[in-house]
Amino acid sequence: MRSIRNIISLREISRKEKNLKGKVALVRVDFNVPIRGNKVLDATRINVAYPTLRLLLKKGMEKIIILSHHSDPKQSLAPVRKILAKNFSPARVHLLENLRMGPGEEKNDLNFAKKLAKLGDIYINETFPDSHRAHASIVSLPKLLPAYAGLRLEAEVKNLSHVFKNPPRPFLFILGGAKFSTKLPLIKKFTRKADKIFIGGALANNFFKEMGMNIGKSLADRKKYGLKKLARNPKIILPEDVVVSVGRKQKTKTADKVLKNEIISDIGPKATATLFALVRRARFILWNGPLGKYEFGYGGAT
Repeated sequence: MRSIRNIISLREISRKEKNLKGKVALVRVDFNVPIRGNKVLDATRINVAYPTLRLLLKKGMEKIIILSHHSDPKQSLAPVRKILAKNFSPARVHLLENLRMGPGEEKNDLNFAKKLAKLGDIYINETFPDSHRAHASIVSLPKLLPAYAGLRLEAEVKNLSHVFKNPPRPFLFILGGAKFSTKLPLIKKFTRKADKIFIGGALANNFFKEMGMNIGKSLADRKKYGLKKLARNPKIILPEDVVVSVGRKQKTKTADKVLKNEIISDIGPKATATLFALVRRARFILWNGPLGKYEFGYGGAT
């Protein structure tokens, strides 16, 4: 792939930058991982960035400064730094603190981006999941330095391009997570492209709510999106049962039996079985977002 929205592939960095010795790379990654106490519960998002970091070091980069946010503005990335230290020398690979601890990142503040730019010579975008965000480290920073697409970003875009060409059938789209306002366009787009769309996570709560069902204290948007009509689309499949929690107690029940004091934390076993059947039949699967509150231990179905 030659470029991604004017960002050149990292594979071409040696041709573009004749001398990398003594230079510092700023690498924007997605280390928004589940953390409990001082322990990272799932290091997958950290591990997938390693090929890009190793390539930069192999090319002769003197130092790499990693930039990442965490969805919790108060969450330190110190536990992530410990994992990195096991694989790379802290003198050569350094992780900055959570970018969202200050207002500059999410406001796409140019002055904040300029402060970041002073730390390095080259910018690498390795955060495919966050590249739609108008944040300083994603939008403004690459305008201030020579910018490249990381190996993972390049691979993600390449793989996703298959969806918009001619994907094998049946094509199953699994959509979870939260932030319904950003994912509704995906649902509408893929009702035209996919054969089946399974919706879980907090996204399903929005459907339940607009269909007149009680979702208790579960996470959902206050805004209405006209989902009652969308739910009648035969391509869309919602969980028939859910795992609900009250404190540490949990139980499984049908989605229409949730009580006012309960929180929907995961999809239930029947819904999981339905999804398994769809997965077995599918020849192409696109998946975005967890099906339950993964960071709180409800990753069973996922």
